[in-house]
Amino acid sequence: MAVVAQVSGVSVRRGAAVLLDGIDLTIREGERWVFIGPNGAGKTTLLSLLAAQIHPSTGRVSLLGETLGRVDVFELRPRIGVTSSLISQRIPGHEVVADVVVSAAYGIMGRWRESYEDGDRLRAETLLRRLGVSDLAGRGFGTLSEGERKRVEIARALMTDPELLLLDEPSAGLDLAGREMFVGTLARLCADPAAPTMVLVTHHLEEIPAGITHALLLSRGRTVAQGLIGDVLNDANLSLAYGLPLTVAHVAGRWHAFASGAGGLIP
Repeated sequence: MAVVAQVSGVSVRRGAAVLLDGIDLTIREGERWVFIGPNGAGKTTLLSLLAAQIHPSTGRVSLLGETLGRVDVFELRPRIGVTSSLISQRIPGHEVVADVVVSAAYGIMGRWRESYEDGDRLRAETLLRRLGVSDLAGRGFGTLSEGERKRVEIARALMTDPELLLLDEPSAGLDLAGREMFVGTLARLCADPAAPTMVLVTHHLEEIPAGITHALLLSRGRTVAQGLIGDVLNDANLSLAYGLPLTVAHVAGRWHAFASGAGGLIP
């Protein structure tokens, strides 16, 4: 399989703080990855590198056959779909859902005077239907529930037919029912052979959908373990990363973590 992203000996420093320290990672076409670890582990920083939003302090990042620092990132970024809370906050509340999605074809936030071809509008309609929110096309984005917004944001991220899809804590802010419905949406996306290579960032094992193939476990900016998800998410690795004795369970395609002897799920 073709290499979609490769991170080699990468560190990211901000003043005296080391956000990432000597990270090596290879993501191949068709893989579905999850980055997981405690707060401050470096997950979002690594995702920002893969989104071509920042450059490493040391090391090399190759994305879609190009090397950061040797490529115009404004030409590279349209090939990468991203969802994050920062992007969501920039979407005007009055913007109609159909326009939220189709405007990604121009890489803009908020439709103005630009015109769109029939193919663009058809793709936006198809993506909304694929994400199960086609009935919301005429609604204002600000009137949607959190779960509905998440689906619309993914539709927008897919609008340019990206080769890499990055999802930064997409289940954040959802209640239990909303989370479970949304995780089901992600599982269907993972199972879709037409979907791009994916990377999901989350704090919680319970938010990992069925269909994720690989995992990177981080702690304090360093790799604890990486590889096939079943090899990474185990008691020893999770306990080391979180500094707490943990028991990991895999039931009906979903992952869970318990504090050993506590008899309850880690919140």
